[in-house]
Amino acid sequence: MKKIVLAFSGGLDTSYCAIHLAKDLGYEVHTLTVNTGGFDQAEIQAIEKRALQLGVKSHKTVDETRPYYDKVIRYLIYGNVLKNATYPLSVSAERMSQALAVANYANELKADAVAHGSTGAGNDQVRFDMVLQILAPGLTIETPIRDKKLSREEEVAYLKQHGFEFSAQKARYSINKGIWGTSVGGKETLNSMGTLPEEAWPTPVTKTGSETVTLTFNKGELTGINNNSFSHPTEAIQYLHAIAAPYGIGRDIHVGDTIIGIKGRVGFEAAAPVLIIKAHHALEKHVLTKWQLSWKDQLAQFYGNWLHEGQYLDPVMRNIEAFLSSSQKNVTGQVSATLFPYRFQLNGIESKYDLMSAKFGKYGEMNLGWTGDDVKGFTKIFGNQTAIHYQVKNEADKNESAYEKN
Repeated sequence: MKKIVLAFSGGLDTSYCAIHLAKDLGYEVHTLTVNTGGFDQAEIQAIEKRALQLGVKSHKTVDETRPYYDKVIRYLIYGNVLKNATYPLSVSAERMSQALAVANYANELKADAVAHGSTGAGNDQVRFDMVLQILAPGLTIETPIRDKKLSREEEVAYLKQHGFEFSAQKARYSINKGIWGTSVGGKETLNSMGTLPEEAWPTPVTKTGSETVTLTFNKGELTGINNNSFSHPTEAIQYLHAIAAPYGIGRDIHVGDTIIGIKGRVGFEAAAPVLIIKAHHALEKHVLTKWQLSWKDQLAQFYGNWLHEGQYLDPVMRNIEAFLSSSQKNVTGQVSATLFPYRFQLNGIESKYDLMSAKFGKYGEMNLGWTGDDVKGFTKIFGNQTAIHYQVKNEADKNESAYEKN
């Protein structure tokens, strides 16, 4: 009997796949759940119980939260990546980590095939397929929901036929939770107008007033919050989420271009990611030079877009990661932020690498490193080529005008 590894979430689609792959296609099914910081222990146990009830040969859960940070999130922070200046790539980045884990497990089991529950309408089918084709070449990729174009009702009826009850009532909102944010989809996000109601958001707003937090960065990585230090940045991210999410911070609706060429709209809740990226960027503006910031912006935008489109394995991504890492040597210091319901403000930074040093002058008030005559000479030279351009152009225009009159 051929072995197949099924990426398993325990939802309707992957539950259908578990039965169909075994009963109809004759596979020996091995399910794999990849936790990227979105499942607690109770949820993990419930997913495993469902998989075994469905009759799979084996089930395994792998915790990829730290590798997800080490391989992906770290560089999204270094690059201050917000797609379309809004979205911290909560789901698209997570899918890369999950696809990598599925491919590795399939190779480890010496499987003949892999499967996932993607439909034919979204980005995930491309992300999963691309990684699997590259890292597990030659393996068959089974996607029953996409290939059979199944409706929810058809899937429910099929499971009932095989003795498994599943509610046909679709949840009002689809939630995808991970350490780098939670996506929220509903009827309001299917159109170009409309916002998500309060009850759609996973974390209720329970905090009022204001609260000031200090974020400590060491070479670009979040290592401390207030007086707390953490052994790994994932712990700091989770700690910050617990503080900021009850304020309703990090909520927004993202509109983007999908890999398959259509526009998509999705809500997201990402209190920690948005705070971290904004605080990190504020620190960088103080400690990096003009051209470091400029090139970082350009490379990071490409990195985020290419990652979003499933191209994590492209070698150019490792090249960009090397650049981003090298840029973080002096990104060390503290950033102060005050949290309010639905918003936050950055109060400033403290860093031994701060280039805004009073030793060299105060902008708009005084200078200590040069004289007025220095600036006069610099300005003349700095604008010299442009001045020559206009002198030559004006002279040429005059000669051409005189020629036309004659």
